Order: sequence, then structure tokens, then C-alpha cells
Amino acid sequence: MILTVLDDSPAALDVLAFAQSLGQPVEAVTFGGGDPDDLAKRGVSTLHRITSDELADYAPAASGEALLRLIEQVRPDGVLAVSSDRVTEAMAHAATLARLPLATNCVEVTTGDPWLLTRVRGGGMLLEEAELTADVALLTIAQGVSGEIGAGPVASCEVREFTPELTATQARVVERTSRGSGMTLATAPVIVSGGRGVGSADGYAVLEELAKRLGGVVGCSRVATNNGWRPHSDQVGLTGTKVTPELYLACGISGATQHWVGCMDSKVIMAVNTDPEAPLVRRANYAVIGDVHEVLPAIVKEIDSRSKT
Repeated sequence: MILTVLDDSPAALDVLAFAQSLGQPVEAVTFGGGDPDDLAKRGVSTLHRITSDELADYAPAASGEALLRLIEQVRPDGVLAVSSDRVTEAMAHAATLARLPLATNCVEVTTGDPWLLTRVRGGGMLLEEAELTADVALLTIAQGVSGEIGAGPVASCEVREFTPELTATQARVVERTSRGSGMTLATAPVIVSGGRGVGSADGYAVLEELAKRLGGVVGCSRVATNNGWRPHSDQVGLTGTKVTPELYLACGISGATQHWVGCMDSKVIMAVNTDPEAPLVRRANYAVIGDVHEVLPAIVKEIDSRSKT
């Protein structure tokens, strides 16, 4: 039997269909939610609904421990979940407590002894063939992957409430801040992104000016976030946001692999850098070899000049 961890995202239903295509009975797990009528239509006869006051807010360690307690009670052959940040973190905590391996970002799975897996690695640049041997196979499925067919509807879905006793010290949310309204890295048609070559937090002023004139937003590389120049929400890359704008303007960014993975799906990439051998310069559609603080003000000036004519 396979347990499928469901959150409220459409991708979770893809994982449910994927699990059902593996040829084993599938039961669902939620953290306090789940519509049994909808799940019955999707061929799920049992819903394990985990409830606990510790799960009232985002608490990955508590969710992981709660999931482990359910695994110990139900004893499935495997547990599948969507590769979202929150669910993956909960799965990682469960795996750590159980001393079990966790295989993330799977795109193909064959059950057995061992389980045969194909995983996405390197931000989508590599596929890894792997074998997994464990008492319980813990897997996350890459977003966008779904089974060819789901199960037919069943008469009803039984809801089994599960309230575990949690013992670990839990991290808690102590403050929330709202992201500004308007365009984001994920939706902007133009991104003006800065890296080490921008030099400081103040150096991003000209990037802000250019992004405003181009109808876009400002992004950054990991070094800018690490140095405190920009918030993490502005970071483009494997550990930030993967973006797909019409134009990605990379300013003073060398372009290590983790950053390239985040911007490589942009329609057009233009790099501004003093180093003609920088990886991003060599990969970009267009490149300007020069100092960001000389090139960008010139572009802003030219845009302003043309807008007056």
C-alpha cells in the first residue's frame, strides 16, 4: 500500500494519479484538510487526516514527526508527496527521525525490491537513475509529473482521524510579513538582476531605475542575498526563484550553475559584465563588456531621451 501526502495544490492531485498508476492500493494523507467526497471520485477509499494543535501554523518538524507516527501505525510500502518546499521539508524531517533515505524530485518510479527511480538533479539539467532499498520508500515527485491514468471512483472515502503525541521541540512562526503587491519574479516580463559586480545595496538604485523604465522588476544572485544587499525573495536561482521572462538582464553576475538554472528558460538573456569569459556572458544571447555602473546609466539616459521624442 502507498500513502500519498496531499496539500491544497493542484500538483498534489497529480502525485495522487501518479501513485495510482504504480499498481498498488493508494490511501491519502492530509494535515487537517481533504474532501472525502472529492477523493472518492478520484478512487481513494481511505483518508488519514492528521490533526494536532502543533500543526495550526507552518511547522515542518511537527508535520514530519506526525507523518512518521502515522507511518509507524499504518506501515505502508511507500510514501509519495509533491516536491513543494513545505511538503519536502516535512518529508525530510520524517526521514531523519525514521533514519530512512528520502529520494526527491522523482519523475519515474517502479515499485519493488529495490524501488527503481529516475530523479531530476541539478535543477533540471540532469536525470539520475537510482535504486532505493528501505523498509518504507519515501519519495517526492517532481511537479508536473502525473500518472497516465487514475483510479476509478469508489462509493465512499473513509476518514480516519489521527492525532499523534508529538515530543520534539518545534520551530514556530513568530512573525509574518507581506510581500509587496504588483509584479513578482515569477510574473515579470523583464527582470534586471544584479550580482557581485553591483558592489553594494546602494548600487541597485540604477537597476531599480532601469527596471521601472522597462516595466519589470529587480532580481539578484545569491551573493547579493548573502551580503544583505537584497532580500531572499529577490533571488534568482536553484535556491531562489526559477524565472521565465521575455528579457533577463544580468548585471555583474558571473553565472554559476545554480544561478544559470534559475534563469536559463528566459526568452532572451543579456549579460553586462567586465569579464568576457564569465559563464553567463558566454551563455547569454547578447553581452555588453563593461562596468554595470557605466553601462546601465547610459541605457537609462538613452531610454529617457527616446521617450521625449
